[in-house]
Amino acid sequence: MTTTRFAPSPTGYLHIGNLRAALFNYAIARAAGGTFILRIDDTDPERSTEAYADAIREDLTWLGLTWDREEKQSERLDRYAAAKDRLIGLGRLYECFETPTELDLKRKKQLNMGKPPVYDRAALDLSEEQKAAYRAEGRSGHWRFLLDRTRIEWEDGILGPQSIDAASVSDPVLIRGDGQVLYTLASVVDDTEMAVTDVVRGSDHVTNTATQIQIIEALDGAVPRFAHHSLLTGPQGEALSKRLGTLALRDLRGRGIAPMAVLSLMARLGSSDPVELRDSVAEIVAGFDLSSFGAAPTKFDSDDLVPLTHRWLAARPYDEVREKVLELGVPEALGEAFWIAVRDNIETLDDMAEWWHLFYEGGHAKVAEEDEDFVAKALTLLGDPPYGPETWSTWTSAVKEATGRTGRALFMPLRRAVTGRDRGPEMSDVMPLLQVKPRI
Repeated sequence: MTTTRFAPSPTGYLHIGNLRAALFNYAIARAAGGTFILRIDDTDPERSTEAYADAIREDLTWLGLTWDREEKQSERLDRYAAAKDRLIGLGRLYECFETPTELDLKRKKQLNMGKPPVYDRAALDLSEEQKAAYRAEGRSGHWRFLLDRTRIEWEDGILGPQSIDAASVSDPVLIRGDGQVLYTLASVVDDTEMAVTDVVRGSDHVTNTATQIQIIEALDGAVPRFAHHSLLTGPQGEALSKRLGTLALRDLRGRGIAPMAVLSLMARLGSSDPVELRDSVAEIVAGFDLSSFGAAPTKFDSDDLVPLTHRWLAARPYDEVREKVLELGVPEALGEAFWIAVRDNIETLDDMAEWWHLFYEGGHAKVAEEDEDFVAKALTLLGDPPYGPETWSTWTSAVKEATGRTGRALFMPLRRAVTGRDRGPEMSDVMPLLQVKPRI
């Protein structure tokens, strides 16, 4: 059975970059009728909070990305401890005592000598007496995995054939001096014991994948199929990391961006397939093709979500937005008529508020100076609300007869007098929604 996972850390809000891994893994599992696991990577007790974990669940639910089961790494510490003991017994995990400053000096020395800054494995030569002396000094040992210095190869689902010389990589730290189990080990143990078959994540994890393959093999696990998607940049190719705070999914939701706009864009962005607005998550899954994605950095512009949201909203029936409409204070009797009038003229749901404010409270007409007398006279020919669908036609006919104006010179100043805009809904739909008479 195909099993995938999304493993966010509850140390902040999900952003648009996180979503790619969530969506890709979700689509693979659903397309195969498999299992999608939400795995909360909360092994860092100082930075992880349940509030952020709740926010992750809320964002995924908003997008319609449901999970089959949830796991929390903080509840699996005994499994990581068992893996640690096993690796020590196999001679593949060794204790080191260098301080961060000492490691930094080693790296600088190697770079100055023109060598790659790879850990020199000095800790392998420590005697038990030297280790005891370090502990007596108050140093806490951290644990590194002893890599086989061979070439690590795999067929990547996006990048194609991959080959990394383990001799060019430092033995990875799996457990910190304070005892915290790091992602590299926890992820391997979880993927192995949860029978994860496919892992899609960012291309910044390629080196991690190489080392994790050796750890999986050391623990007699089955190596999943790995794929590494490109990283997102800003619209000009700039690093996206500095903008992620403004690209949190909760912020996009707050701006009124539609979930299907987000999913439709992210399911195709960076692939050879054109972006197509989909109507459901099931359609997203059916049209998803991992092999169509490339390795080049992918430009993301949140402004691209606005026209997609506009198109999505324009096709929504009233029942889907009824609650949002009524929250504005629109009477139930006018709700559907209001939605039909404005849905083609909003970019996000938040834009509805401006239209209802206009219909409910009105405003001073915004007309050109040369049209002021014309509009003032026209308004004397318009009675007080309530108005009906025929009001616009009846009123404009009366104004035409009284002033002699026709065509654009007649209709545009009157539209602007009522709505303050040159474009918008059909005026026969607008007039029944007006709660007050236009004024100048």
